[in-house]
Amino acid sequence: MPIDARAALAAEPRRAEIGWNHKDVQLYHLGLGAGSPATDPDELRYTLESRLQVLPSFATVAGAGTAALGGMGAPGIDVDLAAVLHGGQTVTVHRPIPVAGRAEQTSKVAAVYDKGKAAVIVLRTEAGDEDGPLWTNDAQIFVRAEGGFGGERGPSDRLAPPDRDPDRTVERPIREDQALLYRLSGDWNPLHADPAFAELAGFDRPILHGLCTYGMTLKAVTDTLLDGDVSRVTVYRTRFAGVVFPGETLRIRMWAAGEGRVQVTVTAAERDDAPVLADTLVEHS
Repeated sequence: MPIDARAALAAEPRRAEIGWNHKDVQLYHLGLGAGSPATDPDELRYTLESRLQVLPSFATVAGAGTAALGGMGAPGIDVDLAAVLHGGQTVTVHRPIPVAGRAEQTSKVAAVYDKGKAAVIVLRTEAGDEDGPLWTNDAQIFVRAEGGFGGERGPSDRLAPPDRDPDRTVERPIREDQALLYRLSGDWNPLHADPAFAELAGFDRPILHGLCTYGMTLKAVTDTLLDGDVSRVTVYRTRFAGVVFPGETLRIRMWAAGEGRVQVTVTAAERDDAPVLADTLVEHS
């Protein structure tokens, strides 16, 4: 059934009450590889409740991280989930995320773009508490074979890497069990844990969650260029360009791209720098 963009955009937002506490935050950070070395003061701010701060990418898993994809059931969106890919993610934080809290989260289809042979659906979730807005999440969902309905093509967010050496390059190893730990934050897709399921999907072993790579990259940028201060991050966006496997190493290249901007590319070091994240930008104060 073709996408009915008008119906999808006109649908009432879905609302849910969500909550989290320090254990949810600590589990999320551990799933990103935080805590190594375990007694490093720079790591304790991600793992020890008395010093805890919250990476803005935690917004993608708060409340078990299911609200955004719930928008795939909106009126006018009737697609084969086997044709769906998570194409990109943007998190905007309006103020630092508290270590524990409750919020009302709304989910809606914010845009539908016609790419010809495919469609891109932007699913937006916004969360706020009694003190005001907390974050806005935009998930760009790529749906194969659902284009051609006459809609707008949409903006291009492509960012060519600067034509110079990176200002900083860091490598972050992915533990063999990292996907098993990360999925405890809410993404139970067996693609990331079950070898038989991964084989059916065309992979020789389970792959790491794209949003885990997303969080690992933001932590690396924060620790390397922002003095480990998560409150400086205001916007973080990326395009998922390829997969990475547990046991591999992320190579994260960073360029200062003007006042308050860091441009990033992420590749798989062991596979000749195969692309993992592209068009990645961190905006900061």
